[in-house]
Amino acid sequence: MLKRIDYDDRQHLVYARGRALPPDVVAAWMAEFARHSPPRRPLMVLDLGSGTGRFSPALADAFGGPVYGVEPSARMRQVAATTAAHPSVNYLQGSAEKIPLPDDHCDLALLYLVIHHIQDLPAAAPEIARVLAPGGRLLIRNAFADRMPDPLWHRWFPRARIIEEELFPTVAEVVDAFATVGLHPVALTSIRHRLAASRADYAARLRLRASSVFDQMAEQEIAEGFAAMDADLAAHPGTGPVEEDCDLLTLAVPLEA
Repeated sequence: MLKRIDYDDRQHLVYARGRALPPDVVAAWMAEFARHSPPRRPLMVLDLGSGTGRFSPALADAFGGPVYGVEPSARMRQVAATTAAHPSVNYLQGSAEKIPLPDDHCDLALLYLVIHHIQDLPAAAPEIARVLAPGGRLLIRNAFADRMPDPLWHRWFPRARIIEEELFPTVAEVVDAFATVGLHPVALTSIRHRLAASRADYAARLRLRASSVFDQMAEQEIAEGFAAMDADLAAHPGTGPVEEDCDLLTLAVPLEA
């Protein structure tokens, strides 16, 4: 049984640094999101599980705002307000099961590495559907248990894959949950994503333990994994970027008849 992660405990201290993305990578994600979004502008956007505001300002610039960054962790919101402030972004306390927005308020909702943290997806699905306007889109960027990638760090932390297969839902589980509230899938795409400029940068980020999977591991197991990483990188330092294939699932709210 996996434990629930409290982002107010440790993750808020390291998340922004450990998961930082260069501007060109963020811009590439905005272009990908735009391809699966309603074409009109501006769009009101819900950044659900916005964390430290990694994408919220860029969403406001790309779609014209306003953007509502809804995040249950008080300390993650505090980091966002301090380091990712934007005149068209409002960071709000809330969760997927309780979104502090009116009905039909948003044209687009983004869940970026969030769906596996939702405690009660059957309760969250109608709440997300409630705040999306007719014709709105839901973008879910996540790993799925039936489409697991093969990231470099699993080489050093082999139990991470076992944890993630238990942690992540399947595509069908997500699609079925939202089908009950009328959202239907329109696309499942795979995007090549640059995680780090080099293996050295990748290793430095990994040491921050900004993935919640580390919080499911014992300290000795983590220490052994980093020792294996150091030995591997010493023998095979590499010079190129570290990349990974990432899934983006798009669901749509029907237009009103």
